[in-house]
Amino acid sequence: MNIFLAVLCGLVWGLLAALLGGLILRRAIAKNTNGAVMAANLLRTVVDLAALGLIYLARDLLPFDWRWMMIATAVALSIGLILISFRIARQK
Repeated sequence: MNIFLAVLCGLVWGLLAALLGGLILRRAIAKNTNGAVMAANLLRTVVDLAALGLIYLARDLLPFDWRWMMIATAVALSIGLILISFRIARQK
């Protein structure tokens, strides 16, 4: 049960961060400049690192094993951003 809770929290946390990254990407694409897209990619990387870093910093406060949450967050970040990118490309 402890692992299930850690994975569930990690997936939710990762999807929230992926949605924020998708929002940043969508706004950059709307500006339609190379500089905006490059800045958005840098900002998305910062959001991803912050999402993972906050888990690491809060590892002693979490009531479950933080490693499972870290893995689930990384998976959700990767898959979430791929799905958001496909959705943005399909709308264009």
